[in-house]
Amino acid sequence: MLPATLKLCCGISHQHLRKMAGLKRTAVAAIGHDLTRLMVNGSHSLFARVPDYLHRMLRRNIGLDKAPPSSVSMKYSLTELFYVNQGEATRQRALEMLQQQDGWQTEIQKASGDCVLSKGFPRIGKVFRAEAILDYPADALYYQLFEKLVEMNDWNPAVSKVEILQRIGKHTLVTREVTAETLGNLIGQRDFVSVRHCWRQGSAIYLVGTATQSELMPPRKGLVRAEAGLTCIILRPFENDSRRTHFTWLLNMDLKGWIPKSIINQVMSQSQADFIKHLRQRLSVSSAQD
Repeated sequence: MLPATLKLCCGISHQHLRKMAGLKRTAVAAIGHDLTRLMVNGSHSLFARVPDYLHRMLRRNIGLDKAPPSSVSMKYSLTELFYVNQGEATRQRALEMLQQQDGWQTEIQKASGDCVLSKGFPRIGKVFRAEAILDYPADALYYQLFEKLVEMNDWNPAVSKVEILQRIGKHTLVTREVTAETLGNLIGQRDFVSVRHCWRQGSAIYLVGTATQSELMPPRKGLVRAEAGLTCIILRPFENDSRRTHFTWLLNMDLKGWIPKSIINQVMSQSQADFIKHLRQRLSVSSAQD
């Protein structure tokens, strides 16, 4: 458990560490000392007690210090706090990307208005951006894409299985997703272990995810463990029609293996277009049942 926790810690902080002044670097060193002490003492339990200042620091970083007292009193483990922090950090990166309006190149343009764009970003590589208008309320879409996540394989033929490995509060999940094995698939079957985090800001709903590690699901022999660098779905209801939703989806993945970039680019953009098509079909069925 601790090696995974340390990797989570490094993954969150290494970009910020370069910008730290001497005093902050000293503070990080102190944190590292306490993490080392936990390892020496054998505190490998998911709910191992950690120094109170670490809890306060992480709670402040993810906004838990502003939550109601009953919520703040919940005892998250250090690993759980890092999972939540990963989700929030991913949302911030996604917002920064969306603020950059220039440089997006069209990959797919549908007659319906759906489109997939792409743009390269430092340190993360090519990010794909899908845009669509869905005739479905944003809150109901959130329910389909987050609360009923494990049912995705029922309507998305690209996915064979989705399972929730761990729930952290109401807004954060650790999940495993397995892609479907289909004839003519140039990529081959993959699985992903991710932390998923939902967040509401005003009328917009954010569903973000990024690769993580979990002792509950180590890599499986014979199955390639791919990684989601960043995924962020933003649901914004129309100002004058709450029954319709502006759907934006940022996606960056490392599929692993020796796969030409040209094939990866084609597969990634087409997978987003196909996902929207299958999601519309799912929503149509759900609307007919209501």
